[in-house]
Amino acid sequence: MTSGLPRRFLDLLTRPRVAGAAWWSVVSRLPVYLMSLALVLTVREQGGSYAQAGLVAALYTLGMALGSPLIARRLDRRGRTAVLTVTAVAYPAALAVLVWATRPGGWAQPVAALAAGVVLPPANACMRSLWARMPLREEERETAYLWEALLAEVLVIGAPLMLAALMLAGPAGLALTVIAVVGGLGTLGLAYTRLPDGTEGAPAAPKGPGHPLGPLREPALLALTGIMAVSAVPIGLLTLAIPAFVDRHGAPGGAGVVYACWGVGSALGAVWLGRSQSEVAPQARLGRLLLAYAVGTGLTLLAGSQVGLAVALAVGSVPIALVSATEMSLVSGIAEGRSMAEAFTWASLATVLGDALGQQAGGLLMDPFGPRTVFAVATGTALAAAALAFACRGLLTRRAAPTVKCAA
Repeated sequence: MTSGLPRRFLDLLTRPRVAGAAWWSVVSRLPVYLMSLALVLTVREQGGSYAQAGLVAALYTLGMALGSPLIARRLDRRGRTAVLTVTAVAYPAALAVLVWATRPGGWAQPVAALAAGVVLPPANACMRSLWARMPLREEERETAYLWEALLAEVLVIGAPLMLAALMLAGPAGLALTVIAVVGGLGTLGLAYTRLPDGTEGAPAAPKGPGHPLGPLREPALLALTGIMAVSAVPIGLLTLAIPAFVDRHGAPGGAGVVYACWGVGSALGAVWLGRSQSEVAPQARLGRLLLAYAVGTGLTLLAGSQVGLAVALAVGSVPIALVSATEMSLVSGIAEGRSMAEAFTWASLATVLGDALGQQAGGLLMDPFGPRTVFAVATGTALAAAALAFACRGLLTRRAAPTVKCAA
């Protein structure tokens, strides 16, 4: 069962004019998964307080939230080459200014962090919109979105390890700069690599500033982003509850190992079950996967030790990457081709918002109620996401089904 999917990944990712874009996109996305941590370490290394480091990281995230829809809209209108080239240069430049020309306590460092977030290259949205437009069979497109979900899990685990390795050779500021430059080079590679014929049509002609919500005016996409936001809340809740539980039931240093089990379980679930998932329409399987996700989240309530929690997370996280891949497939079916990158950006922002809301709620609940209550709230929220997906299934089916494309 597990041998077929790696073979499909390999066939897709080594295909001429597909391999270049796929692998350059991996390089371009390295900063996405470690920059907030790198910024905190850099500010602390420069003598800043945790409050100052938190402000810099928060403004960087705010810049991403404000800038990414606008940049994605420009990507849809102007095409990838111009937008990726500009952001590939501006992003590392802004971070270099932050590291080498500013210091904690002044106004320049927060401004540089905000600017860096605004000009973050839209590599995620670009690559996912390219998968939606490439002349692929529907099974191959499903494989592509499963690869995207699996890649996110790998980068969440691997990118911080890369940062740690770079910091063995130099200060955090230098490591941050290297990662930013490497990400910029990857973005340039993605901007200029050749694609299969028929992937890129003429960019959408600009017609004024456009509606602020863009593709979110489509009810099906609005419903889907709502489901994605709710389903991300348990991730944020568990992010706070896991270290608190480990602190009470084991050694605080073991939290990293428990987190790793969470990511490994999701990655293995994608490889183990990914092939069979493509046989079910995405709008039909989303609710089922979210229900499995809720049951898996509920396994944390049974944990009585650090090892028990690690096992519960490893088993319970099996559907997570599959949920993400299904959501991407639905976005590609719902969104219009001329606003595909912006649609993927709004979907990503919904996930980030849900995660952040979960972390905030987890922080408020932790001291008065403890981690087990937070686990229960996470389980209830996951059940709510599943219920919402089942309730919206008809809407997603009516809008998504007609736009699914199978290319010869």
